[in-house]
Amino acid sequence: MQIQTGLFNHMVLQRNELNQSAAKITGTTKKSGMFHARVTKKGTALKNISFTVTETKNTGTFVGVLTGVPVGGPYDVTLTVADANGKIVDTASVKDVLVGDVWILAGQSNMQGIGHMKDTLKPDPMTRAFYVTDTWGVAKDPLHQLHLAVDDVHTKVLGAGKDAPHVGVGPGLAFAQEMRKLYDVPQGLIAAAHGGTTMDQWDPALKSEGGASLYGAMLRRFHKNGSNVAGVLWYQGCSDTSDVTAPVYTKKMIAFVKAVRKDFKDATLPFGVVQISRVCGGILSSPVHWNSVQEQQRLLPKSIKHLFVVPAIDLALDDGIHISGFDQNRLGKRLAQAMATLKFKNPDYLPPIALKSIKSVPNLQSGWTDIILTFDHVMGALQSLGRPAGFEIAENLEFLSNHLIFRIDLSGNKVILKTSIPYTESANRFLHYGYGVHPYCNITDAFDRSLPVMGPVPLRSTGTFSPFANKLLVSDFQPSAGKLDGLQYPRKHADLNFKAIQFPTNFCSLHDAIALHAPEDHVVYYKFNLMSTEALDLKLDLGYDGPVKVWLDGAEILHDPKGINPALPDEKKVSFTAKQGANEFLIALGTNHGLAWGVFIRFEHPIPKAAETLELARILSFQL
Repeated sequence: MQIQTGLFNHMVLQRNELNQSAAKITGTTKKSGMFHARVTKKGTALKNISFTVTETKNTGTFVGVLTGVPVGGPYDVTLTVADANGKIVDTASVKDVLVGDVWILAGQSNMQGIGHMKDTLKPDPMTRAFYVTDTWGVAKDPLHQLHLAVDDVHTKVLGAGKDAPHVGVGPGLAFAQEMRKLYDVPQGLIAAAHGGTTMDQWDPALKSEGGASLYGAMLRRFHKNGSNVAGVLWYQGCSDTSDVTAPVYTKKMIAFVKAVRKDFKDATLPFGVVQISRVCGGILSSPVHWNSVQEQQRLLPKSIKHLFVVPAIDLALDDGIHISGFDQNRLGKRLAQAMATLKFKNPDYLPPIALKSIKSVPNLQSGWTDIILTFDHVMGALQSLGRPAGFEIAENLEFLSNHLIFRIDLSGNKVILKTSIPYTESANRFLHYGYGVHPYCNITDAFDRSLPVMGPVPLRSTGTFSPFANKLLVSDFQPSAGKLDGLQYPRKHADLNFKAIQFPTNFCSLHDAIALHAPEDHVVYYKFNLMSTEALDLKLDLGYDGPVKVWLDGAEILHDPKGINPALPDEKKVSFTAKQGANEFLIALGTNHGLAWGVFIRFEHPIPKAAETLELARILSFQL
């Protein structure tokens, strides 16, 4: 009898939900009869073991399932064929078999492992690897010696030189040993990564080429080991950071994961994806496209269920692009923590850290902008060794504004960025963590899990803004109307004695004039026409510090009897449709017994990235 797939010396069989083996085994035999399995541990035979043959062919091949072997081991397994008289007529035996969890390691060089070997972990006999030589053994770095690979894709197609003796540490070994520590279950790793490879080289459409393609080789090795694994670990993307490949990275990842789950016959197969880290030295890549792939990876869980993305931006390198052996071990633990909650719903761990919200607020002392970021899934509190670093602010999607963040504070699950940006100018800027190809980022939580690279993330709005209106018609002070509840649209504007005023700042402040009338209460009107060359859905973004009413072409569109103090730009947003031509705005501000100062006025087009398609300043203008 010859076993072809599913059962080999030193291997790990994937457990099922009953914590037992359910290994699919294929082989050949020249004999016919009844199949049996005998499993022993330290010489003692196990009970309730079943080997059910589901298929036999005239060619002498058979397909069976070995069930009932509990998690643990090591076990010796003997398959037999007995004739009608119960005499054993054929047999095959394997030794040192474990039952636990098996994982695919796929992607490019940082999953393959290029970290220095001085930092490799001591092997654990209960943690095994299916090496590229198609043999199982105790897992130890390097897990991928591609020049020895059975599959042609690693040697003849892509080529693989003999690995340098001082490199070979990846995240796989640390991951497996951490999972073994967490669950006291044997772990198996199927090595399938290859350095420098692109999503196109991992294309599932190439699976028909078998071992001559990356996908085909991975799928072959999956089937050879019983067609059942616990999940996939994936580190790839560095080779897709070009202007051609970066824009379609998410699309290709969605197709890749979908194909793997279909071919592995597991619709919810967990994926632990590493967000690509840094690159420097002579290895060139566009910062825009590098960050684009990182941002797409950050957002993958929104597009692909049962997938977590683990950040690596804070980890040290052993060369221009490869994570150091020491920090590969840190990354392996992060992957294990993520898989503990993704696969096993472990209540002791949370998913990787993710951005929950971002809010820009005025600093009332400085007049500048504080940016408050709140993160989900922080374990313990955010922390850093030394001064927190890694955030930058961009003026637009490509060009960086230097030195706009002068201080970063950490508080629980929040990051507070102190900036030198006037609050009135904070919109339409973009925030990054890990900007460029070689940033310094050092913020983690108490369990050594990094913030993700992110950006460009809009600080306040994804819309496009008009300039602030600061040349307006302003009325004389009118008698008090309290909170403006009963104030009606004035039909005779001439009685209000409007005068044109050019305000020196974006804040249309009447503070000095209001102060002269204090503490008496009055109403003052601002008036202007918004001219539009086309009909357009817009928002009026209004800031004010007293009771306010707004009319558009004589129809009331806003009344706030309380007002907001201090006045904050864009604090109140009112949606409306601007008609082509003139749109008359009349704003009544109650002086609140001298406490009110004025208003901020501008308009917003709410379409994301509208600046690329809409020249708002050309379409809109202000007229007295």
